Formats: sequence, C-alpha cells, structure tokens
Amino acid sequence: MNLKRIAVIGAGTMGRGIAQVLAQANREVLLYDADPCARKQGLASIAVRLRQQAASEAAVAALRGIDQLADIGTADMVIEAVPERLDLKLAVFAQLGRGSKPEAILASNTSGLDINALAAAAGRPDKAIGMHFFNPPPIMPLIEVVRATETSDGTFAAIMALAQDLGKTPLAVANSPGFAVNRILFPMINEAIYALAEGVASAEDIDRAMVLGASHPLGPLALADYVGLDVTLDILESFAQRLGTSKYRPCPLLREMVAQGALGRKTGRGFFSYP
Repeated sequence: MNLKRIAVIGAGTMGRGIAQVLAQANREVLLYDADPCARKQGLASIAVRLRQQAASEAAVAALRGIDQLADIGTADMVIEAVPERLDLKLAVFAQLGRGSKPEAILASNTSGLDINALAAAAGRPDKAIGMHFFNPPPIMPLIEVVRATETSDGTFAAIMALAQDLGKTPLAVANSPGFAVNRILFPMINEAIYALAEGVASAEDIDRAMVLGASHPLGPLALADYVGLDVTLDILESFAQRLGTSKYRPCPLLREMVAQGALGRKTGRGFFSYP
C-alpha cells in the first residue's frame, strides 16, 4: 500500500512533530488545524526545524497547509493529532470518514483512548488504527500500533511498514486503556506523588532516586510537570473508570495541586518551579 501523501490533523506539539517526521521520510504532508494561526505557525516551525537538521529543500517544499478538512480527499492516509478528548476525536473521525477517499487509512495518535469507538465513528473500521507517537516525535523511537477489532491485516501491515520507514520501532499493543506505555507510566507517576505526600522523600530526592537508581532520564515528578498535572489527573481518572479498579485512584495531592492551578511547566509551578 503506497502511503505517499499523508494528512496530519492538528498543528499542536504532536501534530507538528509527526508532520516533521513524515517530511523527513520523503512523504508529502498536508497539515490542517481548525485555528489558521496555529496552522501557519506550525508550518513555519516545521520548516525551521527541517532546515536546522539540513533536510533537503524538497522535504520543506513537500509540506503544505490545507484550509479545510474537505481538502484531505487526495490523501492516502490521515493521522489525527488533536487534543486528547474522546468527544473531539470522535467528531474528527466522523468528518474523516466522510471526507477522505474510501481506501485511505485513518490513524489516531491517541495515547490511550478506545480505537474501536473512533473506527465506528469513521464508518470504515477496517481502515482505522491507532498510531501512537511519543513526544517529541522526531526524537522518540517508539510507535505503539493499536488495532481496532475490525482493522484489516492490510491496514495493520501498511502502518507497521510505514513506522519502520520513518525510522521508528513499531510495537503492536492491545486496544486497552493507556495501551502499554501509559498503562505502566502513569501509575508510577501516581505512586511517586503518594510517596511525596507521605513524606518518603522530597520531590527533588524522589526524582534523583529514579534517575540514579533506575536509570530514568527524567524523574516521575518532573515528567508529570512536563505532561501537565491536569492531563495526568485526567488520564488516571480515565484508567480508574475504564478499568474498574481502585489501584489507579489519583493521589489527593495531585487533585489539590490541579485545583490550585499548579499544573506544571505550562503554569510555571507544579512539583517544581519554572521561570
């Protein structure tokens, strides 16, 4: 299956990174965002990064913005990278199902939402799949590939081959909340918050312990600040609800910090302070 022209929906951090990776792999990239300013800024940012990495001008030229979702009709594949809200992703997938050509593959960059629900919204479950890149996409080597119940073997094989052609390592994971990485990662972050709340060690020492004792590149509390404490809370609450177990119950300290507006790097204050 020839996936030469690929549309990316969403020009935020993940959408920009995914578009950059595709352009570097000699794909023609169509970038869309509902906010024209975000789309324009995204295109400029990606072009700068490509030139900084000495990418060919052909790669820069292969990247262009589109003004409306209706313009995805020529794409061989669409990758959705809008904010991690199920209602929003369902609405986008319904539009993608109507606007893309019948043979186009529809992939979601969701970090843990139900691929079956997205596939049903698109009306073509055999062509729908999860393709979870990690932040930042140009650097992180892993892609979690998540089949819906009715994803065809051809769709799955095409995405595995694309991931490898992008220089990534694709891993097939089940359509389960959080998939593999976040299912493991966020309970670890939550446990680090419990350890802080219970006075096991300071925030600085908890993170130093995991960096020095477990060879993590970043401590769990600093990582939570990077992700956003509000996002961390939403993910844990989703796990607790969807998996029906109390072991994912968010630490009360996390709830308090979110209520106080201490959301991490984006607010300048979380478990640590940022200029």
